[in-house]
Amino acid sequence: MSGSGHTPVVRFEDVTVEFDDQPVLSGVSFEAQEKESRVIFGAAGSGKTVLLKTALGLIKPSKGRVFAFGRDLTAMREQELFEIRSRMGMLFQESALFDSLTIEENVAYPLLNQKSIHCSVKEAQRRVQEALDFVELGDTLEKFPSELSGGMRRRAAIARAVVTAPPLILYDSPTAGLDPITAYTIMALLIKERDAAGTTTLMVTQRYQDGHLMANFRYNSEQGRLEPAQNGAARDLRTTFMVLREGRLVFEGRQEELERSDDPYLSKFVKKREE
Repeated sequence: MSGSGHTPVVRFEDVTVEFDDQPVLSGVSFEAQEKESRVIFGAAGSGKTVLLKTALGLIKPSKGRVFAFGRDLTAMREQELFEIRSRMGMLFQESALFDSLTIEENVAYPLLNQKSIHCSVKEAQRRVQEALDFVELGDTLEKFPSELSGGMRRRAAIARAVVTAPPLILYDSPTAGLDPITAYTIMALLIKERDAAGTTTLMVTQRYQDGHLMANFRYNSEQGRLEPAQNGAARDLRTTFMVLREGRLVFEGRQEELERSDDPYLSKFVKKREE
């Protein structure tokens, strides 16, 4: 538990989630502080996506409690959850854009359909344009998802996740299925959002490089690119690595601690850094 005295943005207290009496998460406890990033690894079926959906209140724990912004999600009615979700952004696997809506309509969706966000159509248009400009897709408003490449769809989904300016964003495998260059572009956008807005980030990924970038790079807004955090400043980025195994949290710590581990399961998620 943190000694900072600040209320964690997200807190899991001994959370177990079961489907058909089979545990998918088992006794998971952790907390994410304001402006902290959490990079979550684990084998397929280890509970990573379930953890994110539980943090969103989309899945109710079988045991334990989940808090967001100091409020107990497990005790909330659905209407109350709508309000708290307006303070969260979510990038789902494979982008999950609505095929029948234009990119503008996709990005505007959370602004116009979350009742706790009181946003006029005119204000929504401004914020959508701003969000799409942020991900360098400002000229795609009238296009449909099928007209965009996979990387562009992922960027549009990021715009939708950040358009409400949420203090907490959850990313489910943001670079999955993308080539290395496009994956780097996506990570640059995630880090740009983190640094520009000071968001708390939970990111599920299978790519160790994603975690390495999150933990060691800043976005230089003047140069428009990532750059290494210098002079020990990487510690100021406050990135914590987590590893799930069969629903259990088997590692929680800093990148260097993960790299030092001789546990064979943990070692599967670590790639040696390029010199």
